[in-house]
Formats: sequence, structure tokens, C-alpha cells
Amino acid sequence: MTEAIGKETGQDTEEGPAEDKDSNMRIDSLEEEIRLLKNQIRSMDYSQSLERDAYKRELSALYDELNIIRREKKNLQKQLDDIMQPPLLVGDVVEDLGNGEVIIRNGTGQSFITTISDSVDRVDISAGVRVGLDKNNLCIIRALSKGKDPIIMGSEVLERPVTSYSEIGGLEGVIGELKESVELPLTHPELFKNIGIKPPSGVMLVGAPGTGKTLIAKAVANSAKCTFIRMVGSELVQKFIGEGGRLVRELFQLAREKRPCIIFIDEIDAIGAKRLGMDTTGDREVQRTLMQLLAEMDGFQPLENIAVMAATNRIDIIDEALIRPGRFDRIVEVPMPDTEARLAILKIHIRDMKLSRSVNLKAIARETESFSGADLRNLCTEAGMFAIRNRHRSVNKEDMRMAMEKLRARMNGSQDSGPAGMFG
Repeated sequence: MTEAIGKETGQDTEEGPAEDKDSNMRIDSLEEEIRLLKNQIRSMDYSQSLERDAYKRELSALYDELNIIRREKKNLQKQLDDIMQPPLLVGDVVEDLGNGEVIIRNGTGQSFITTISDSVDRVDISAGVRVGLDKNNLCIIRALSKGKDPIIMGSEVLERPVTSYSEIGGLEGVIGELKESVELPLTHPELFKNIGIKPPSGVMLVGAPGTGKTLIAKAVANSAKCTFIRMVGSELVQKFIGEGGRLVRELFQLAREKRPCIIFIDEIDAIGAKRLGMDTTGDREVQRTLMQLLAEMDGFQPLENIAVMAATNRIDIIDEALIRPGRFDRIVEVPMPDTEARLAILKIHIRDMKLSRSVNLKAIARETESFSGADLRNLCTEAGMFAIRNRHRSVNKEDMRMAMEKLRARMNGSQDSGPAGMFG
């Protein structure tokens, strides 16, 4: 048994017994030395008081050393017991049948009837409780504290993004609408109560790729003085039946525990696509996840002090039940930037750049009609790369022109990659 455990843990099996034997030898040696010192102290008369005190101090030091070794032995024994303890399977209690029998569902979705060990308190076993099962006979060995999935626990944004509203150009109208629909109901709910209306249940950001939907969500996370939970729609798509719905349920449970709270689901079209009646198992599971999301957003439990945001660039495939009033009842379009917006975006991205006086930002804003905010950022980056390649001290008009040609060629499907080599 010890050899098998040693192979599993990758440790030397002789290390535990050797250390234990060494500890016992040290304890026996110290106890023998303590016994001799006690006899010497008893045999001394009062004329030898100084020597007697020295022996007492030595005896006290030996006692301290003995206690330390005993504690070390106790810790080593506990570690050895933990290593030798067999692993337990994890399952969820579905129903208590009475007489010490329960229905369990394991991680693969299989359900079976098992018994409860006599060492487990029956009060701790109820429907929904996570339990540890013996690997051999699947008997319930202990009840576990009910925890949330690591995906859900890791979705809470603990460190605020550095992005602020001042770093978003040309979207003042969108930002103002988000402040009214998302931040205001959480910071000043009394305003809505005084008027007698309920704030929007959810806000969906809709726009082409690169227009700044996720960037706006980062700014909201930075500005809002509340808990911010971020999820990607694809993270809610799970392999086993019922797992996606469970994640959605735990997501909103975490939001209720952390409220006031903002939930942001990026790329929601991964689970919010229209239900087309497909008969594959994967599609049915995605639909179950969607239905759980519908129930959480407009079900029996109201979303008080919880704002839900989502983003997608495929509003045409979003299920109608998801964007009806009561769920995502506020659709905010994030448009492609116009000339003024492009100029504002360019000014933001060149703040820290060394720019030559020959660069005319207004002309660049007029010439980049089909560019999104992400394209404009890439334009500034590419211009800086050309300046480095040409060993310029600042980005000039020619660097901007070459960067624009490169990006236009890429957008048109060309494989032109510009000058070869970093300093060629």
C-alpha cells in the first residue's frame, strides 16, 4: 500500500518511515537525557545551588526541544494520513429517499442510488448538496460545502480596467445612454422609484467589429462603483447536458450575492442565437442554456440592483425572446465612426506619440472613411512601426501614408506586408 502511494505521489516511500524512525530516536534520546538530569538534580544538596540552577535551565531547554520534535512528528503523521487517504468522487444530491438512501448525479450526468455512511450527519444531506463519494462502493463519505464553478468565480473583475470614458472618442451619445441605463439605476435607484418606473432590465450593445463595444464595457467597469462580472458567451456552452444552465444560474446567484452588480456577457450570440428546431444534441444544449438565461432575466426572482449588459455584432441572429421588453429592452447601436468621430479617435491614439508637424489629422480622418475605431488604432501603430523601420525620430506624413496603404491592402485582401525587415 505504501509503495503504491509513493508511486502515485512521485515521492520516496522510504522517506516517511525513515523520518518517523529518526523522530522516535531523537525523542527517546531526549527523554533519557531528561531522566538523567532529573536524577542529578535530586542528588544535589543546597550547597550546589548554582550548579543546580544550571541543570534546571538545561532541563527546560530540553523540554522545549522535545515539544518541538513532538509537534513536527504530529504534523508529519497528519501529512502521511492525508496522503494515504483514498480520493473521493464528487456528486450532487438529487433526492433524499429516506432510510439512508439518496439519488446522486455525478459529473458526467449519470444518476444512481447510493447510501449514506454512518459517520455522516443526515441533517447535512439534502437536495442540491455536493457530497464526496467512496471510489469503490460510491457510498457518501462526507458532505461538501456548496461552491460555485471556477468559471463563475473567476468571472468577477477584481482589478478595475484602466480604460476610462475619456479614452473613447466619438461615442458620447452611446456613453450617455449607458450611464442613464446602467449606472444611474445602481447609484440612484430612488430617482426611478420617485417617477414610478422600473429601470431597463438589460442593455445590448450592437455594432460592427472594432467599433468599441468591449472597450465601452471596460470603461463601465472602471467607472461603476460596484461589482463587475464579465463572461464570454462561449464559456457558457458546456459539453454535458445541464452544465450550461447551471453556469447561468450560478452566474446570477453570484450577482445577487455581490449586488449592486453589473453582468457583462460578451459575444452573446454564442448562446442567444435563434432557435431553429435543430435536432442535434449540441444545439439542444445551447437552447437549454438560452432558456435558463431567459428565465433568470425575467423570471420569478426580480433583478434588483443588478444590471445586465451584452455585446454582439450579429443582432440579426439573436433570438427574439432575448430582446423583448423585460429582458434586453434597450438596444444601443455602436455605429461606425464618422469624420468627426475618427478625428477624435485619432487624437486619443496619438497622445503619447511623437508626431511630426507634417501630419494632418483632419485629412487622415477624411481619407479613412471605412475605418473602425480598431482600424484607426492599428493605423497609428503601423505608422509608428514604419517610423522605427525608417529610423525617424517622429512619425511623419510619409509614415502615415505607408501605414494607410498597408491597411487598405489588408482590408482589400492583399498580402502586402510593407517593407521587409525591421531595419532593412
